[in-house]
Amino acid sequence: MPTELARQHAATQRRADVGARLVLRGIALNALLAAAKFAGGIFGHTYALIADGAESLIDILTSLIVWAGFRVAAQPPDADHPYGHGKAEPLAALTVVVVVFAMAGWVAWHAVHEIITPHPGPQWWTLPLLAAVVAAKVWFSKRMGAASRAAGSTALGVEAMHHRSDAMISAAVFVGIAVALIGGKGWEAADDWAALFACMVIAFNGVGMFNKALGDVMDTAMPAEFENEVRALALAVPGVRALDKVRVRKSGLSHLVDIHVRVNGELTVRAGHDIAHAVKDALIGSAPHAISDVTVHIEPTN
Repeated sequence: MPTELARQHAATQRRADVGARLVLRGIALNALLAAAKFAGGIFGHTYALIADGAESLIDILTSLIVWAGFRVAAQPPDADHPYGHGKAEPLAALTVVVVVFAMAGWVAWHAVHEIITPHPGPQWWTLPLLAAVVAAKVWFSKRMGAASRAAGSTALGVEAMHHRSDAMISAAVFVGIAVALIGGKGWEAADDWAALFACMVIAFNGVGMFNKALGDVMDTAMPAEFENEVRALALAVPGVRALDKVRVRKSGLSHLVDIHVRVNGELTVRAGHDIAHAVKDALIGSAPHAISDVTVHIEPTN
C-alpha cells in the first residue's frame, strides 16, 4: 500500500477510535441517568420519568451498535472489501434510527395508557432531577455533534441528535410535572401529555436522522463545495489541462473519488500514468478532505 494511502487509512482509524471512545462515555452517562430516572419515577410517582429511564436503557443498546459500527468501519480494505468497511458506520446509524422510532412509539403507547388511567401526582423533587438530566444531555449532545463534524461521521451525528432528543423528552417531562404540581388535583396526567408530545417531536426528528444515514448508504452526491475543492486540487497538478467527470461519495469516515482528467494527447503512456498518480497523491494527501482512495481516468486532448 502506498505510503500516502496507508497514512490516510491510519488517520481514518484514529478518527474511528476517537468516536468509539466518545460513544463509550455516552454509554456510561446513559447508565447513570437511567438509574436516576428510574429512582425518580418510582419514588416520585411519575410514569413519564420511568419511560424516560427506559429510553436511556435503549440508548445504551443503540450506542453499543454505533460503537460496533466504528470498530468495523476502522478496519482497512481487504480481499473481500477492497473499498474498505466504511459502510458499517452509516448502517449502524440506520439501526439507531429504527430503534429511535420504536422507542418513540413505545413511550407514546404507554403515555396514552397513563393518561386514561388515574394515578397519583408527581413529587416536586423530580424537577431538579430532570433539570440536571437535561443539562447533562444538552452538554453531551453538543460535544458529540462537534466530534461528528470533525470526523465527518454520520453515526456520531445521529447519536448527537439522539442525545438531543433525549434532552427534549426530559424537558417536556419537566414542563409536564411543573404543570401537574401547579395545577394540583385533576392535572396528574400533565407529565404524560408532555411525554406524548415529546414522542411526536422525536419521530419528526427521526425522519431527518433517517434521511441523513440513508444518503450515505445510497451514495448520495457530496455538496458542490466539496466537489469544487476536489476539482481545484486536481487542476493544480502539473500536466492536467481540464477535467471531465468528478464523482465523490462518502464511505464511512472517508471519501472515494472517481475523476476523469484531460492531458496532452501527445504524451507517452508513462507520462500520462505519472500525471494520474500525481492527481491521486494530491487528493489523498489533502488532509481536511479525508479521501482514502482515488480512481483516475486519463482522457487525451489536442
